[in-house]
Amino acid sequence: MSRSPLRLLAAVALLAAAGALAGCGSTASAASSGKPLSNFDPSAFSQKAWSKYTFVLGDNGGDGTEALASITGVFSKVPYKVTFARFTYGPPLVQAAASGDIDLGSVGDVPPITGAATEYGFSVVGIAHYIYTTVPEEDIIVPKGSPIHTLSQLKGKSVAVPEGSSAHGLLLLALKSVGLTPSDVHIDFLSPAAGATAFASGKVDAWSIWNPQVALAVAAGARIIAKGLPPIDQLNNYYVAPNRDLTGPKLAAFTDLFERLAAEFTWADKHPAEYAQALSEEDTISLATAKEIVPSSEFYVAPLTPADIRAEQALSTAFFQAGQIKKQVNIAQVVHNVLPAGYNSLKVPGL
Repeated sequence: MSRSPLRLLAAVALLAAAGALAGCGSTASAASSGKPLSNFDPSAFSQKAWSKYTFVLGDNGGDGTEALASITGVFSKVPYKVTFARFTYGPPLVQAAASGDIDLGSVGDVPPITGAATEYGFSVVGIAHYIYTTVPEEDIIVPKGSPIHTLSQLKGKSVAVPEGSSAHGLLLLALKSVGLTPSDVHIDFLSPAAGATAFASGKVDAWSIWNPQVALAVAAGARIIAKGLPPIDQLNNYYVAPNRDLTGPKLAAFTDLFERLAAEFTWADKHPAEYAQALSEEDTISLATAKEIVPSSEFYVAPLTPADIRAEQALSTAFFQAGQIKKQVNIAQVVHNVLPAGYNSLKVPGL
């Protein structure tokens, strides 16, 4: 699998990002238009060069991407076209990136590992760090009235989890933390929807899953027995893109797309009420539940650092050693940052 095209991204991205940062000061004046980011970075692109491009953004499990784009107007004045594709969880989104059906989308920490282990043609082009490091985005839960109170008590029990998802990684490391292996429990690999049905009907003893499913289950009486926090879980998501030729104007347009996507979520971090509205709309959940999960959903976007790569490599090694993937993965080989070194979406002027 060739990964060389995305190796070209970094140098050109530096030029594109410089123009983007210079233009961000116009954001404040855009608020009067009713779309707070509609004039974000108006000077960084060439109308003529970029007008022929269409980009598809992957929206992972109703993460707010599409709704926030509508609320903020962040793509309303770009010359290229932006469309959206919805996915229920990470592995299908990675496959869509590998096949070129989407151009950019974020997933949890495990889908890049399982994708790379099966040689899908994608690259990891950026990282999203959750802001609140004591607030988990996913947990392992048991039903109301369950006699299970600790991870050790999962031995011999059935646990539902979406295969190859970040929740799969949480389950693996949570079991390892108490001396258990995947073979010590009965793992039912179920999609989020199927897992919800199995959990609610008592067909499984526990469920490793993320919000809003956790929040909804807890509201119905479920209990958390393990929180998705370090050292048994990461607090990162990863942006993936296809391996394809990106040079010149298309590379600059793609970098602009990525920075705009980061901008809408940075704006959301600072406007939690509007963020909750976006999550409520995309997840078809109550506004009250959406407000509850906003703190676990806020993040900033940056390029991967060596420390990020080491953390992902450690998880990959744990998956391989536990027999959850068939080949060892070298994470550094699939990482090709698009955003310039030192970029942090929280620090972009005007947002």
